[in-house]
Amino acid sequence: MSNKDTFAFPTPASEYAGHGTAFGMTLRDYFAAKAMQASRSRQSQYASWDDLAQDSYEIADAMLAARVKP
Repeated sequence: MSNKDTFAFPTPASEYAGHGTAFGMTLRDYFAAKAMQASRSRQSQYASWDDLAQDSYEIADAMLAARVKP
């Protein structure tokens, strides 16, 4: 499982009658949501919501990259 596919809040498959190994939000999605929440107050700097979402995932990717460095 790559760093982008790591679950933020994994739930054992046993709780979902065997529908896979885990369910939940990925760590990348969680980081992007947090970045979007922080950036939302500066929404006027973005031309569109799509730009805000794209920027949030770029921040999330940077956070994931920084997370694996020693």
